[in-house]
Amino acid sequence: MHDELTKVDIKKMQEEIDYREGVLRPKLLAEVQRTREFGDLSENAEYKEAKREKNHNESRIRYLKNMILTAKVIKVENKSDAVCLFDTVDIYIEEDDETVSRKLVTTLRQDALKGLLSKESPLGKALLGKKVGDRICVKVNDSYSYYVVIKNITKGSDDENIPISSY
Repeated sequence: MHDELTKVDIKKMQEEIDYREGVLRPKLLAEVQRTREFGDLSENAEYKEAKREKNHNESRIRYLKNMILTAKVIKVENKSDAVCLFDTVDIYIEEDDETVSRKLVTTLRQDALKGLLSKESPLGKALLGKKVGDRICVKVNDSYSYYVVIKNITKGSDDENIPISSY
């Protein structure tokens, strides 16, 4: 399966790769060399931590490059009356008797604590293409589902200020 990403997602990932390769990698390599000089490597906690940080950086670079290599670039379409990617949707959650606002984003930029909802999540999938007033069953798994009602849709665009998720 390919990750569906926008041009902005790819641009942000490439910027992170450039930073990690051009700025962070030399600093981390220098730290590994500096801590290696502290003596016995089997008991050198600073060296082990420096190696761990260097390896984490290299792993993140590989991850981002693979994401770009295997990505399916999607075009953001904004239908005038239906929920689309990057729209902010006010939904009424029936079982909680609560109205919340969520912005639909690509999986790479999801952040539930900031109200950024992945289009691949159960709620995100259920909302895409729906209209104001629609009552939707959100199936979380085989044994749990809940209903939401779309109260409002605020059209959005692919905002470059939304960061990509770290891991």
